[in-house]
Amino acid sequence: MAETEAPGAPKKLTRAERRAARKERIKNKRLEANKKPRLFTVKKNGRHVCRFESFLHAVLGFLHMIFFPYRIHGNKKMDKGACIFVGNHYSMFDIFFPIRTTWDGIHYICKKSILEAPILWKWGKRIGAIGVARDGTDVRALMEAVRVLKAGDKLCMFPEGTRNRTEGDEFLPFQGGAAMLSVKTKAPIIPFVVMRRPRIFRITHVVFGEPIEFPEYYGRKVTPEEYEALDETLKNRMYELRDAFRASRKKGKK
Repeated sequence: MAETEAPGAPKKLTRAERRAARKERIKNKRLEANKKPRLFTVKKNGRHVCRFESFLHAVLGFLHMIFFPYRIHGNKKMDKGACIFVGNHYSMFDIFFPIRTTWDGIHYICKKSILEAPILWKWGKRIGAIGVARDGTDVRALMEAVRVLKAGDKLCMFPEGTRNRTEGDEFLPFQGGAAMLSVKTKAPIIPFVVMRRPRIFRITHVVFGEPIEFPEYYGRKVTPEEYEALDETLKNRMYELRDAFRASRKKGKK
């Protein structure tokens, strides 16, 4: 006679179901570990230091410079204190450009999927990365970004949301957030533009602009439409930064 399961007995999972459940537990564990980004150590000189980030920059940044050389232009040295780096996004190595302008550690806003990946989730935890949902609507991530900025740490975000793989010259549509963070924390935005898609052994030029602030919006209720307009102002400022650099290069060649 065939065995029958007792009433109320737990259903026996298949191997595929057990594997899927294990992956889900691992993913949730990684996300939980990165749920509250660590703040950086504050030195007596006022620097907010992330030693692991400095180590990664020394090792990976050196290799990056050899195979994908670049030059930094414009506002090359950042003051101490909180600020928000905002740049266009071509490759994963774009994170090294802001590091070249400061001795402070930088928190990075990235996709949640990065913080679910093997190895990367541990690196993300150690550098205080903040994971956001793919659609950009993540209240918890916004609150954590506000927390690190109010603590005096620096933050970097790429409002295009993903790497720009198009062949055109335009930025991808910007996702909101940068202007809101700047207004809520009174932290200046430092725009930077990667002039063209990096190629191996070809110099890439990266231009940093002057700080952008919106003091007229501090301390009052700002509407979603106003935030959208501020984000559009930021995008236009980045286009102006790119066009001005191209014009100066063209003039210098004459």
